[in-house]
Amino acid sequence: MTNPVTDRRVLKDEPASGAAVNLGDLPAWKLSDLYAGPDDPAIAADFTQLDTRIAAFEKHRGKVADLSSAAFFAAIAEYEAISEITGKIGRFYQNISDRLTVLGGRLLFFPLEINRLEDDVLAQKMSDVRARHYHPWVRDLRISRKHELSDDLEKLFLDKSTTSRTSWVRLFDETLAGVRVTVEGEAAPMTLTAALNRLSDTDETKRRAAAKGIGAALGEKAQLITLITNVLAKDKSTEDEWRKFARPVSSRNLANLVEDEVVDALVSAVKGAYKDTAHRYYALKAKWMGKSHLEYWDRNAPLPATAKRDIPWGEAKSTVLDAYNKFSPKIAGIAQDFFDKNWIDAPARPGKASGAFSHPTVPSAHPYILLNYLGSPRDVATLAHELGHGVHQVLAAPQGYLVSGTPLTLAETASVFGEMLTFQSLLAQETRPAERRALLAGKVEDMLNTVVRQIAFHEFERQVHDERKNGELSMERLCELWMGIQGDSLGPKIRFDDEYKYYWAYISHFLHVPFYVYAYAFGDCLVNALYNVYATKAVPDFEAKYLDMLAAGGKLRHKELLAPFGLDATDPGFWRRGMKTIEGFIDELEKMS
Repeated sequence: MTNPVTDRRVLKDEPASGAAVNLGDLPAWKLSDLYAGPDDPAIAADFTQLDTRIAAFEKHRGKVADLSSAAFFAAIAEYEAISEITGKIGRFYQNISDRLTVLGGRLLFFPLEINRLEDDVLAQKMSDVRARHYHPWVRDLRISRKHELSDDLEKLFLDKSTTSRTSWVRLFDETLAGVRVTVEGEAAPMTLTAALNRLSDTDETKRRAAAKGIGAALGEKAQLITLITNVLAKDKSTEDEWRKFARPVSSRNLANLVEDEVVDALVSAVKGAYKDTAHRYYALKAKWMGKSHLEYWDRNAPLPATAKRDIPWGEAKSTVLDAYNKFSPKIAGIAQDFFDKNWIDAPARPGKASGAFSHPTVPSAHPYILLNYLGSPRDVATLAHELGHGVHQVLAAPQGYLVSGTPLTLAETASVFGEMLTFQSLLAQETRPAERRALLAGKVEDMLNTVVRQIAFHEFERQVHDERKNGELSMERLCELWMGIQGDSLGPKIRFDDEYKYYWAYISHFLHVPFYVYAYAFGDCLVNALYNVYATKAVPDFEAKYLDMLAAGGKLRHKELLAPFGLDATDPGFWRRGMKTIEGFIDELEKMS
């Protein structure tokens, strides 16, 4: 599948508010739908089955070109079945990556040999009517054809990944996990996650103390993270050169099944709207807070005179399901299963991963949603977001392991749309001016974090990778690039103290998945345009077309998926339309002020 862990909402540096009380009974996962536990004999049995089936499958090595169309279909179907078993084990038990890497290496020949077939030969092999189901997978496989290397080199890259790139990423993760932040007024140092949580505290003194402490703690690790960043950027540059990618972002665009020009148009549209969105909003927020400007620790601060309310789990559940049901009873029914069948793990407990995600596991099972529910309005929005992912994954599952996955750029569609449905439902019900302003402002801040911030992150990555081609970047240069981009994107009403220059060092996506971040902006702007079509009733049978779009999984590309709605992502005006949604909310806030 294209996107094994669809979402990890942790890079917007705006965590939920502090611990809540009386949230009701929060659900926990029931993982036995995969395996009974780490020692389940079924895991060993599946490994034995994998070894036997892969050994039998290896008879095709060097002979794919000789297969008849019927045999070619059978080989793809067996490859899918084997891949689903490896996916199931890997999703459940991620400490066995070395063993799965070895098994994966034995299967590597198959897609490589498919890509070496000439088009006319491949067309003949796909002539079996049963093989047509796998056409999208073969189509997407072929897009990387000109960037693939020999079997030996591909295996070398795969084998070395666990001791090179993976090891450096692990060093980064373990370094951040060990960061302890000294916060003025606190008796003991805090974890980085806990300190970041303070940046949305109602008390400015606490926000400032946490912000200063975070900057100091990151500054202590910045030299090491500079080394990791340089090594991984060079590693990527080397592989890109071998694979003949034109630009550092091109490999990510290819994986996302989107053209370089489309991403360029998105980036251009968002940067062109910096002044009309982020700059304008933060000037407005500064006025609300009685300031001439905002300190950087004020950016995600709660609005003044806004009462904090802990939202019980039961209320959050009904809010999201009601909003979903008003749009589509079918979608609401699928979402209901996540609650009824323990597919959600909601409590924020010690040792649990931060943030939230919806993991599709494998199509023969079902997705699992992870939350850290603390009862804030943003937590309700996150529930709506992750349920959107889960519904998308359930609807696409019948496409099978090889075809059900969607690229990152489209994987955010259902999640952001579900979040928008929930927001609009809450907004329609809210008549109190102060609460309505807070709701609108919260949505604008989320959208700015999702669109403007992510494109700014993307621009930071672009500059880092471009400059790395000419040699290592110093820590000072990384800090300089970061500060310049923050000022450009957030505007003159945000003031940065010196320690903020180190904040680039904790954004894990830069190292985990280079150029991942623009997919958030892509998804948000796409959904803004899509929701506009729905709200204006510009297209008949919208619900049915929307369900078809989600059920297609990876079967269709973005042009084919958006065509029924009269939308085209290759049109620069499409992205500007998405930004207009944010501007419209800010217009309303200005009128309310």
